[in-house]
Amino acid sequence: MRAILRISVLFTLILSFGGCMKKTVIEKMPAAQVRKELDKFAPVDFRMDLSYLDPKEVDVIRHLVKASQYMDEIFLRQVDEDNAKFREALRMMNEPDAGVYRDFFNLMFGTWNRIDGNRPFLDTKSKPAGAAFYPADMTKEEFVKFVGTHPEKREAFESNFTVIRRRDGGLVSIPYSEYYKEWLIPAANLLKEAAGMTSDSTLKKYLQSRAEAFLSNDYFLSDLIWMDLSGDIEAVIGPYEVYEDGLFGYKAAFESFVCLVDHDESTRQKAIAASLDALEKALPMRAPGGDSSRGTASPIKVVNLVYSAGDTKAGVQTTAFNLPNDERVRKAKGSKKVMMKNVMRAKFEKCWLPIVRTALAEKDLPRVSFDAYFAHTLMHEVSHGLGPGILKKDARETTVQRELKEAYSVIEECKADVLGLLTAQALVDRGVFPKSLESTLYATNLGGLFRSIRFGVGEAHGGGVAIQMNVFMDRGACSAGPDGRFSVDDAAMKRAVRELAGELLRIEADGDYEAAKAFIEKHRYVRPEVRAVLDRMTNIPVDIRPLYAIEKEIR
Repeated sequence: MRAILRISVLFTLILSFGGCMKKTVIEKMPAAQVRKELDKFAPVDFRMDLSYLDPKEVDVIRHLVKASQYMDEIFLRQVDEDNAKFREALRMMNEPDAGVYRDFFNLMFGTWNRIDGNRPFLDTKSKPAGAAFYPADMTKEEFVKFVGTHPEKREAFESNFTVIRRRDGGLVSIPYSEYYKEWLIPAANLLKEAAGMTSDSTLKKYLQSRAEAFLSNDYFLSDLIWMDLSGDIEAVIGPYEVYEDGLFGYKAAFESFVCLVDHDESTRQKAIAASLDALEKALPMRAPGGDSSRGTASPIKVVNLVYSAGDTKAGVQTTAFNLPNDERVRKAKGSKKVMMKNVMRAKFEKCWLPIVRTALAEKDLPRVSFDAYFAHTLMHEVSHGLGPGILKKDARETTVQRELKEAYSVIEECKADVLGLLTAQALVDRGVFPKSLESTLYATNLGGLFRSIRFGVGEAHGGGVAIQMNVFMDRGACSAGPDGRFSVDDAAMKRAVRELAGELLRIEADGDYEAAKAFIEKHRYVRPEVRAVLDRMTNIPVDIRPLYAIEKEIR
């Protein structure tokens, strides 16, 4: 068990009535230990040259960054409603090591270490499974019972865009637009101002609609409009991913990406978008209750990140995203896959290459390439839009996410990884990807499994990777040699990938919650052979820590 040292430092935690401060002593991990955890994230300066843009568009970006900072504020409170008080306590802390606590708190968006099973490094309380989306003392059983006895409230309670609180002895749902209005109203105003500046008609329309969504709590129309962005600026802002809700996987966390489009690279992806129908039809699945008829007019964009905020900036950094998550939008228009090439390049150089040199056998090291890493990450995002989405169960329409509950995130991330390999191979076979990619695809991916599993198997991506690693080892697709280094059998890997894809797709197509839980319980663990490799990686960064110069420019 990790030691936590009690140090008598006064932290301002609660503002009492009348403006008086109440002070309390909390426990915190020793500074040297916190620094060691912080050092697992290699700092990277994301400084973008904006000089080629029209000055008005530069102002648009600055407004988007300011609006994004409100997403930071909301997400901080979605993680833990005490976080703002902890942040203020750290700001007032004047001991020599105060900076390391502040930096790690800002990276983790709170007092829990996201890559160490959410162990606290400040205070001692455990992180609630439902973060701050639900009352901390609410059990899953209480929620289910309440919804069962109040079926007219089910939709609001299970909505992605409400928080659940106690009121008058019962539970109530409160729309995000009301609960977070202190930050959503100024963010909406900034989006409206940016819309008034931009000459990009598609961005103008999206920003106006998203500003309205912040106030109405209805994100459907603005998600549809976002699919059609076509200018130099690629931006998305709002509540999307449900990973933070470990209780049910219902509640969406606020995030933001502000990016510049690489038009030349994006044009090359059109051949992939044109293949989506064929990839969907070739999936190894049966779908007795499933509906795989999602929209296939799904753009693929390659961008460079200018700024990120909220959920996506917490802990491990996102390299690509596939949005929207609303199945109604996906059925109507598909989903947009956005690849952040500068983030991917930074991770490949800072983390991936050192890891594969430690984890892979000598014979496989020459078979590792950035192109294979890029291709698999791209197809991982594409694959989030493949397979079942909307289901019919017991004569009612539902979604895979709703049926699999808290198991959804792990199953879906695992599915996207596995289908990423399956579809990348399919595109090699179809001549969309070069034949040379096949020789590097599987060795590169195996090295990547070791990178992702370091995030912790309790996290959705790391848990999905642990499942893959164990299934692949069971089926002879990869194995450890006498020196402890891993090698991959490409032929066996191809078979194992297709088999695992079929198993995951069947769970999703059936909306089988119990099967999902059982599958995760059986396969989500770290084998001794894998642990031995991970133990040799202690000095290799787990991920990157972004530093944004533009933050200083807009202060």
